[in-house]
Amino acid sequence: MTRRDDAPDTDDNPRCASGKARLFVEGDLRGGASLTLDADQSHYLVNVLRMGAGAPVLLFNGRDGEWAARITQAHKKHCVLELIERTRAQEPLPDIWLLFAPVKKARLDFIAQKATEMGAAVIQPVITARTVVTRLKDERLQANAVEAAEQCGLVAVPEVREAAKLSVLLARWSAVAPGRRILFCDEGETPGAARAALERLAGDGWRGAPLAVLVGPEGGFSPEERDMIRLRSDTAVLSLGPRIMRADTAAIAALAVVGLVLGDW
Repeated sequence: MTRRDDAPDTDDNPRCASGKARLFVEGDLRGGASLTLDADQSHYLVNVLRMGAGAPVLLFNGRDGEWAARITQAHKKHCVLELIERTRAQEPLPDIWLLFAPVKKARLDFIAQKATEMGAAVIQPVITARTVVTRLKDERLQANAVEAAEQCGLVAVPEVREAAKLSVLLARWSAVAPGRRILFCDEGETPGAARAALERLAGDGWRGAPLAVLVGPEGGFSPEERDMIRLRSDTAVLSLGPRIMRADTAAIAALAVVGLVLGDW
């Protein structure tokens, strides 16, 4: 995967990652500690960004907030950083999951990246009757989510889960996601009522509550799947408007409208 080159930082907004070298790490972050990066991250800082000893780097691990660090040993295979101070406290992601049918590789990368930017807490691929792509590389999806979080100033990374058959996941829903409402994006639903449906949910106390947005494959849900989903008592049906969208566009559009009315926008 490629990364953008970092330009000089000209923005005082602490949430803006533009122009900043920023990395997700697995280790604990605390003041005065030292951290040795792996070969890939060391190569990125030293060879790609041409950073040397004393250069500033921002770090986050999804648990301890964001930390300012500086390079103490600029080695291309094991760069060492010293942690200085915490620059931002840990912030939770909105409790919104994305359930989507996988698409071809480049568009799959797009979904993982943009769902992360939109604030999805869980990215869950689901295999439907008309899903074309059924073999996924979970590590690639996770890498895309991590890179998006690094570049967009997030201090948390969504959990990327293994693909599951839609019917199996829904049969176990009460155990997998107790109390979580499913927002079913149904291509057969009459356009124009999405805002009213979401506002009703907001009025019923679902703003900020556990939600899961379900978007179908390129060929849409089968009639049997639509019936199965619409009959559930824990499901609200949404339309994504009068125009036909690509599956990857639909997933991000759904997160956008749900985030606006029921999320943290």
